[in-house]
Amino acid sequence: MNPTLDEIASLFSSAGALKVLAKPLSENDNSKQQIYLGGSFEVLKEIPAEEVIAHDGGKRPNFKAKINLLWMGPDGRFIEAPHAQLILYPDYPEVRLSGFLRGCNVAPSSNMQPIPKELRGPKNQRDGRILFLAPTAKGTVLAFLANPGSFAALEFEDLRVRGHAQLLANSEVIYQVPTSRITERGESTEVDLLTALARINSLGWADSIRLNRHGQAVPYNAPNAGGYTLEALLDIIPNGRAEPDFKGWEVKGYGGDRITLMTPEPDLGVYGVDGAERFLAKYGYLRDDGAVYFTGTHRANTVHPRTKQTLFLSGFDPGSAKITNVSGGLQLVDQHGALSAGWSFARLIKHWADKHSQAAYVKYESRRVGDNRQYRYLSPIHLGVGTDFSNCLQQMHEGGVVYDPATKLEPPKGSGGPRIKSRNQFRIGRKNLAFLYEQFYERDL
Repeated sequence: MNPTLDEIASLFSSAGALKVLAKPLSENDNSKQQIYLGGSFEVLKEIPAEEVIAHDGGKRPNFKAKINLLWMGPDGRFIEAPHAQLILYPDYPEVRLSGFLRGCNVAPSSNMQPIPKELRGPKNQRDGRILFLAPTAKGTVLAFLANPGSFAALEFEDLRVRGHAQLLANSEVIYQVPTSRITERGESTEVDLLTALARINSLGWADSIRLNRHGQAVPYNAPNAGGYTLEALLDIIPNGRAEPDFKGWEVKGYGGDRITLMTPEPDLGVYGVDGAERFLAKYGYLRDDGAVYFTGTHRANTVHPRTKQTLFLSGFDPGSAKITNVSGGLQLVDQHGALSAGWSFARLIKHWADKHSQAAYVKYESRRVGDNRQYRYLSPIHLGVGTDFSNCLQQMHEGGVVYDPATKLEPPKGSGGPRIKSRNQFRIGRKNLAFLYEQFYERDL
């Protein structure tokens, strides 16, 4: 089987591919040593994966995430490799693809075997094999291995040499392959984002709105409406999923100096095990409106004066900026040393990669007109490209990223019972944003 690159792209496209990626392989990319995909957990943004799970046994503790990998067979059909997974090694750090042959009778087993030591060439030298990967909207990953000297391998190398196949912004080893077969379903470029934001900027003052689940604009006048209005103007329906907003870009509107980065629910401690209501009953305080709140800016290694709780990073070494304990995480500890709430690294890693690999920060101004709010979105905007979860952890350690919750239990209204509103916010000051990204720059609209 020796298809051209266009034929591969056509079959990928027919199976729902969003884009085509290419990883040139070296001799140590094999079934024994696994396939190296990069030195950053950001590859999770490019390759759909399931829940990240910590594995602290063995010689090298790691994180693992199953992927739904399907190899293209000789007849053009795709067959699942049921044991495929990503392994994230935090001690390097690096991400490798493992289990990609087992249980799949069309997988290219003969061309993925280890090379005998006496026959190996220079370390990490490319050997001519090209692994093509294509993520789909269904969360699967299509795969095809092009052998050295094949049509597809030679065509890709020509594209790479001429500068038409570009390394991904968040990878030093994976390229995006340009192909007209999939362009219409590919991710937006920076130009597309800037065009959309320039249109919003030209509107001037816009009424405060949000989109309901049917995509209809409805009035919305809550204090946090600046972000919702921006999303509505970009035709983004609010959802709780950890995925980018605008065709691969996370878009964040902000009106002040502090910006919300993420709002993950705890999976550890009283909150994670027993729920928000039990957490508030134990640690919250009553306000005049009859609601029970838990609020306050919590910085790492500093006791909060009102809640008497301290945020710790367990299993992270700020000197090397590496995770040293895969079972660790962020821990909110009360004055008696009990874990009140916590976020495991396994939960946060994928959330961070999905949401922050490409982010746009848009400043807005607000005003009141009668009983309503209006917003206008300003130029320039700031773009952050390429990040790593360790950057976020380092900023937490240094106090740039803080835990600023606004979770509350509202009293019963009418015949209804009490209502929980969870808001576990991690926020950052505008001046510290640049420390999160490999590239951080501004663009005029």
